[in-house]
Amino acid sequence: MELSKIKSSLENGLLSFPITDFDDKGEFNATTFADRVEWFVGHDVSSVFVAGGTGEFFSLSVEEYEQIVNISVRVVADRVPVIASAGRSIVEANVFTKIAEKAGIHGILLFPPYLTECPKDGVLEYAKAIMQNTSLPVIYYNRGNGVLTTEYIQKLADACPNFIGLKDGTGNIQDLNDIIKTVGNRLSYIGGVPTAEIIAEAYLSIGVNTYSSAAFNFVPELANKFYKALRAGDKETVKEITQKFYIPLVRLRGKKNGYAVSLIKAGAKLIGRSAGDVRPPLSMPSDAEVAELQDIINQNI
Repeated sequence: MELSKIKSSLENGLLSFPITDFDDKGEFNATTFADRVEWFVGHDVSSVFVAGGTGEFFSLSVEEYEQIVNISVRVVADRVPVIASAGRSIVEANVFTKIAEKAGIHGILLFPPYLTECPKDGVLEYAKAIMQNTSLPVIYYNRGNGVLTTEYIQKLADACPNFIGLKDGTGNIQDLNDIIKTVGNRLSYIGGVPTAEIIAEAYLSIGVNTYSSAAFNFVPELANKFYKALRAGDKETVKEITQKFYIPLVRLRGKKNGYAVSLIKAGAKLIGRSAGDVRPPLSMPSDAEVAELQDIINQNI
């Protein structure tokens, strides 16, 4: 797939991040995952990001990751770009990128390293080592202990021609605007905070036209309606959906760490498209919280 098509998909259109299917024993379910990816592509998305944060990349084995990327490439069949994650250690990330290359994945979403606190110069070297070891275009996920400031994003862009995009996971509009105004259109920019719709208007105001939609997993029509209203400048529709759906969802999400993923899996179950439970260290919401989520859904569909 041409790089121009990949970049275009990152700059215009709703970005979808499917959950990863597990069966009742917690094992990867290839059949239902393939069905999920097909369902996603049928709902007017500009790209599909598999094995991402919403897809519990952090809990997947290498063998599961290989199945996920191969299934995704086969099912999507070049209708839209398919992006897969890489990360953890440099050694592991290089394994993931090679698997993705072989499968025919169109790009990589590079996660920050896990666990240890990291100096920015070390994170820069981490990202460079991975980007320079793959032929695929890479989007850097600026989040957690891997947050890079403008100076380091510029250095990474100068050193790695295949660094094509920045996904913001901070929600810090001031710093993101600094990066955008300094680095410019050398990169594509994606909103990537949990439930990114909650600050989508702020993102759009500084030139970030797209964002990752986890809620798409259980309210695809509503997610698309919100995105189209946002881009069309339909402020009343954006306000209504934000007040009735996204604010209650974010308040519920704030009750426990990890609910940015757990509530999405709970929502998928509620609409009859279960992907099983999350894997530890995440935990599923309580019955009362699931009932609250059901009420939020019922009031918006």
